[in-house]
Amino acid sequence: MAQDRRRFIQAVGAGALSAMFPPSIQRALATPAHRRSGTIRDIEHIVILMQENRSFDHYYGTMRGVRGYGDPRAARLPSGDSVFAQPNGSGVLLPFRDAAGNLGDAFLEGTAHNWPDAHQAWNGGKYDQWVPAKGTTTMSYLRRDDIPYHFALADAFTVCDAYHCSFMGATDPNRYHMWTGWVGNDGKAGGPVVDNSELGYDWHTFPEHLDSFGISWKIYQDVGEGLDAAHYWGWGGNPYIGNYGDNSLLYFHQYQNAAPNSPLRKAFNATDISKGGTLFDQFRADVAGDRLPQVSWIVAPEAYTEHSNWPSNYGAWYVDGMLEALLSNPQVFAKTAFFLTFDENDGLFDHMIPPTPPETRAQGLSNVSITNEIFPGNTSYAKGPYGFGARVPMLVISPWSKGGWVSSELFDHTSLIQFIEKRFERETHGKLVETNITPWRRAIAGDLTSCFDFNAPSSGVISLPSTTTYEPPDHDRHPDYVPVPPATQALPKQEAGVRPARPVPYELDVASELRLGPGTLELRFVNSGKAAAVFQVRAGMSQSGPWTYTVAPRKPLSETFTLRSAGSTSYDYSVYGPNGFFRSFRGSAKPYGTNLAVRTDYDRDGGLTLDVKNLGAHDTKIRVYDAYTKRYLVQRVDEGRSLVWHFDLEDSYGWYDLTVTVEGEATFLRRIAGHVETGRDSASDPAFGA
Repeated sequence: MAQDRRRFIQAVGAGALSAMFPPSIQRALATPAHRRSGTIRDIEHIVILMQENRSFDHYYGTMRGVRGYGDPRAARLPSGDSVFAQPNGSGVLLPFRDAAGNLGDAFLEGTAHNWPDAHQAWNGGKYDQWVPAKGTTTMSYLRRDDIPYHFALADAFTVCDAYHCSFMGATDPNRYHMWTGWVGNDGKAGGPVVDNSELGYDWHTFPEHLDSFGISWKIYQDVGEGLDAAHYWGWGGNPYIGNYGDNSLLYFHQYQNAAPNSPLRKAFNATDISKGGTLFDQFRADVAGDRLPQVSWIVAPEAYTEHSNWPSNYGAWYVDGMLEALLSNPQVFAKTAFFLTFDENDGLFDHMIPPTPPETRAQGLSNVSITNEIFPGNTSYAKGPYGFGARVPMLVISPWSKGGWVSSELFDHTSLIQFIEKRFERETHGKLVETNITPWRRAIAGDLTSCFDFNAPSSGVISLPSTTTYEPPDHDRHPDYVPVPPATQALPKQEAGVRPARPVPYELDVASELRLGPGTLELRFVNSGKAAAVFQVRAGMSQSGPWTYTVAPRKPLSETFTLRSAGSTSYDYSVYGPNGFFRSFRGSAKPYGTNLAVRTDYDRDGGLTLDVKNLGAHDTKIRVYDAYTKRYLVQRVDEGRSLVWHFDLEDSYGWYDLTVTVEGEATFLRRIAGHVETGRDSASDPAFGA
């Protein structure tokens, strides 16, 4: 951290990795972006490939510079344990990697991933029932030597470490969010759909909007045994052909009943590899002829989706095939944004508690409308929030996202729709808007534009490892591989080091007011940023809560907690927000006890001012500990007086973690942590992997 912060960000952002790719692909990746306007309008092609069933921690929890297993501010469970220590019978189970090697080639067993078990694991936000709901395999993970291609893609381009699946449950509802913005939440046109029943639906889809504005689109898939319901919409019995039923547009009546000359018939476009050729031929031909549509979706056969019981590296081989086809024409890649994500997490654990709207006033507040975001329940499934679900991997692959960046803005599958809306905003005069996306979801989920630098894209040459050895050696199904938890447990080690980080739209704070007389603590949630933010409040060592608060920009919310109950005067509340935001309030509400008002102020240059005022009835000696410099400040603050310190945060790239305690009173604590946003590029938290 001794080197200059800005020079570091520029150097790492230039990005050049060591693994080898064929020379033609290296030359293609070295091709500069097709820069005309220096804006999003320079993107002429958007390509989306959604794979299956992997969580972010499962793939990237050990990777350098992301919010993974080295998260210094991971949530605490009601037991007091870290969220990583999931209850398992009379003990706990930590994330683990099976002792066997080559787990990227393993046919890993599947885990439960439907509405009931997903909501059981979430447990109203307590997040402490993963193993009972999903089994021990939920805590398994992979690392760089298992999936080197996935890691190299992240190191070469941009990885999102706050991208969540849209729905707390199965595949189809998540894919409906990608293609339509919701699951028919209003109860009309066949919705809401909270499982994979695939009965046929009638609400409008986003590709229909594209058609109405003359924006070209296409599906790239294989016909399999037939794109009809009798053959599971392209799946059939052979997992190496077809589309695994993942083309959700085919579950809508308007597509099923479309006339031969209807533009909706593009949803049935397909190769037929049973007659020769490869899965990549049609995509490659369109790229070579510069016929790639403005928006494309790719849907893989089952064996290549990375779904449970299929190796991650089979998926790497397929992704590489599609990327190689795209890169075969550097002039097309130079104007393309390729998004690689996953529909849901299977039942695989991720430690970041997803943002959710409050179901009732007792569960929190939102000053953004939550209309159509709470499933009312039916005879099969209990009431609950539709989402968000767990984090899943998202890689942004383009000439404008090279360099090994991380974006920590909150996204979900509707962000893909929002990105397309943003790209064609000018051409459609702002009228290309998917009205299915609810106000709450649109307020908190970004549009993915922050993952790009359209003004000054990286010109670095990027190399990726070969996937030749990942091509399936046979076309068989194989037995499940069941990872075995170790006898001796330890939290996984995250790779040390930081990576350059894109700006995020958050400027948050939580102010507190302790009233010793009535015994209450008021928390005031402040959002001075550009996007709505979801705060979660958790009570330490308590079954109360948690509570969730959605706060729109410049519209603060307040909540008052009664502290004196069952004869206790102690309190312990922690607040979690996006991008590592954290506040902790601990102490005693006994009369004449310690009462310090701790406030912060952000500098536009990336520094932070800490103001501590003594509102108590006696003078107090306080200690301020800086977790990044490992230094203490100790000073007396007289009754009614304030102390002010300034921290420039240059060496920690704008990250702060300060703890205020009182000498002679062990219970009192205020902790403030997070990142000061300046609107400029920065770096990931140096505490990851430290």
